[in-house]
Amino acid sequence: MQETDKMLYRQAYEKERLKNEALAERVAELEEAKEELEWKLNRIKGSVFWKCSKPLRSAVHWALRQRDRLRNCGGFRGVVQKIGYKRREREARRQFGTKSFPSPEQAARERETVFPRMVKISILVPVWNNRRDFQIAMMESCLAQTYSNWELCLADGSDEEHAEIGALCREYAGRSGGRIRYQKLEKNGGISANTNACLKMATGEYIGLLDQDDILHPSVLYEYVKAINEQGADYLYCDETTFRGSDINHMLTLHFKPDYAPDTLRANNYICHFSVFARKLLDGDELFRPKYDGSQDHDMILRLTDNAKKIVHIPRLMYYWRSHSGSVAAGIEAKPYAIEAARGAVAEHLRKHGFQNFRIESTRAFETIFRIRYQVLGNPKISIVIPNKDHVEDLRRCISSILQKSTYDNYEIIVVENNSGTAKIKAYYSELLGFDYGQARGRRSGADGGVLYGQNGKLAIVTYYGAFNYAAVNNLGVQYASGDYVLLLNNDTEVITVNWMEELLMYAQREDVGAAGAKLYYGDRTIQHAGVVIGLGAHRTAGHTHYKAPKQNLGYMGRLCYAQNVSAVTGACLMVKKRLYEEAGGLDEEFAVSLNDVDFCLKLRQMGLLNVWTPFAELFHYESVSRGLDDAGEKAERYNRESERFREKWKDALAAGDPYYNPNFSLDKSDFSLRVENG
Repeated sequence: MQETDKMLYRQAYEKERLKNEALAERVAELEEAKEELEWKLNRIKGSVFWKCSKPLRSAVHWALRQRDRLRNCGGFRGVVQKIGYKRREREARRQFGTKSFPSPEQAARERETVFPRMVKISILVPVWNNRRDFQIAMMESCLAQTYSNWELCLADGSDEEHAEIGALCREYAGRSGGRIRYQKLEKNGGISANTNACLKMATGEYIGLLDQDDILHPSVLYEYVKAINEQGADYLYCDETTFRGSDINHMLTLHFKPDYAPDTLRANNYICHFSVFARKLLDGDELFRPKYDGSQDHDMILRLTDNAKKIVHIPRLMYYWRSHSGSVAAGIEAKPYAIEAARGAVAEHLRKHGFQNFRIESTRAFETIFRIRYQVLGNPKISIVIPNKDHVEDLRRCISSILQKSTYDNYEIIVVENNSGTAKIKAYYSELLGFDYGQARGRRSGADGGVLYGQNGKLAIVTYYGAFNYAAVNNLGVQYASGDYVLLLNNDTEVITVNWMEELLMYAQREDVGAAGAKLYYGDRTIQHAGVVIGLGAHRTAGHTHYKAPKQNLGYMGRLCYAQNVSAVTGACLMVKKRLYEEAGGLDEEFAVSLNDVDFCLKLRQMGLLNVWTPFAELFHYESVSRGLDDAGEKAERYNRESERFREKWKDALAAGDPYYNPNFSLDKSDFSLRVENG
């Protein structure tokens, strides 16, 4: 028995060694090709002709950009419409400053409101060498709150040169009727220790966190207490903006956030301000931990949202984050230690959730926006299901890219053949199988024509008869899948990143995840898919965000640079456990061509699972060649029918809005433009 175990171990070791050697050889080849291309490029850029032609190239590039803008806008008429839209968007931005403050009548109604639970909120502000005008503006924004049951706890660690700040705080405390509480600390303990000192002063049932140089919307506490009463919220946050100078109307970046999304939060502390939470969520007397100074907010939010039962996002811009020299809002360069603190906070959170052997890396969006590489557990088999009708060159390109570029080796490819008629595709099928496809299929019988397995054991061809139905074709392919995971893939795709399967698998393997999807580009390297938002688009069914944006675009608030939770991902490249695929009932065959993937993802979401989109699995998607050859009229009619059915089936979800897409964004555009009124 021991000898048998040793032999099996040696075989497994040898297999892994050969796999690693092949991978190392492939990486070396790619590195060599990269170096050669870089050498050629540098040689060109160093030439006299290249340097002399710079003005001409700049002019040509400018002309091409204008041409592309005209095309994207639909010509000069589109440009005029876009200019009008931008004007209305600028007007809309102004509505989020002081214009959003309640009128005297509305403020009076809010002050007079008596909730069943008039919870007390303690607002914690650690003070350190603040400017007098900043300190006054912050305290005045608290005094202006329309909800009355609050207290402001100030712990002051300022030095002697800023003694006037202490005198100012004592003055405000003396005339606040007990609402403002002030304590001068013996020494400055840093932001964590000073905030913890504020917490010791607090007597409220709920705790709020406010920076000394920032400003609150007058109605923010009212909205929070309303949500506490109506929804039982124990952790709350709102949208926010940075501003410059003394006027909050000079807004720089408006951050409209999604609802609670754990994968999004791990990669990026999007919640940030204005966090208010039930004190009972604390797992001790410590709110901030000094070892995470610089990223103490991210650490705290990760810990407390884990403990929360009901996290509520108020989709209103109600926190004004002042940008000035030395503030984090002005740039991470002001506090470089925050990067390591943020990485450490996320690492501790992941270990708490049972993850091991992960890697956390900064992304090109921002130093504290992270790429998380989870460990792939084991070596599960992946069944790649590819529907196909003719289109031999597309299928060849797709399968060749899988075979040549993929570093993951435990997979099978199941081509679901659907009424192809060309000799070329049959010849290619024979090439893939290693024997004559036509003769072999002729010997098959049955409603679906059975399955033909290739000689290499990695490929199979299943025949689907009947009219094209994308959902039914995929469902048939999945029936023959022998893998633990199903990867739906269009025949008009081409692999870019060699570890694309691992990048999808690291999410699909998690027990809390349903579907995982990739970042897809058109042939011109603009974005085709970066996650799906329900309700987006003219039909108000679903649409892709960042549609047609350039490949290198960072996305709204860096969203194209990190993995995040979404309502749905496209079926053009979608990985899911086979068990979940079957439990969810597969793709709904009444959505013959469109929206079946979105419907499937919503079914997974309904089962309490998360759907994840990652930008680190990249493919080209030349799009739509796998669809039927109906004329435009028939396509439009069919899409209208399927859209109507989708809106009826998911009317409650559509009415509630996409939780990962802020209601302040337009549903007519995919670029996170503000919702504006027509006119």
